[in-house]
Amino acid sequence: MAPDLRGFGASDKHVVDPSKHYDMMAQARSVAALITELGLVLEIAPPVPGAGTRIFGEQPLREFWYQAFHRLALLEDLIDGTPDAVRAYLRYFWTHWSGPDFELPEADLEHLVCVYSPPGAFTASINGYRAGGGLGAKAKAEAVPAPGDRLGTPTIVLWPEFDPLFPREWSDRLDDFFSRVMLRFVDGVGHFVPLECPEVMAEEILATVASEG
Repeated sequence: MAPDLRGFGASDKHVVDPSKHYDMMAQARSVAALITELGLVLEIAPPVPGAGTRIFGEQPLREFWYQAFHRLALLEDLIDGTPDAVRAYLRYFWTHWSGPDFELPEADLEHLVCVYSPPGAFTASINGYRAGGGLGAKAKAEAVPAPGDRLGTPTIVLWPEFDPLFPREWSDRLDDFFSRVMLRFVDGVGHFVPLECPEVMAEEILATVASEG
């Protein structure tokens, strides 16, 4: 099971103050409650804590431009409610961020266009950035928690090879934020880990469930 975060996919599209309902803490509360209620395995891929101010380097800034763009009202005029613009925007990221051997099926792209083309849907999907949830907004203030405050939930981090946003060397600080973390590098995969290597995700989940059973 994978949840749709607030504003994404089939989740509700509430017209509310993004800073109160779409920020990182609101998203985290929803996911944490779901994990607790259903007893899910915590398996994640970047972004994760630890990037810090490295995202302000010359190369990362070339990739993170979209986070500032998402905060502009201009985006609504250019993209929201316009299927062709939504399609072009989504196609760019699915092509640029995925691994070299992955190609999103055209039918899947059209499904995404259908989901995000209704008026207000695209805007809802970027409200997290408008609430200060983009990595750039948090990187400067990122602080290493005290050992007792690190996330203690057993966590598996699948780190892809070809994610242009999060290079593998940025996996070096996981232990600063997680007290029970396992890191696995996944070759040949880009940013969209759950879609590009579902078999790896399933393998790790089943192994964790078996070990706890």
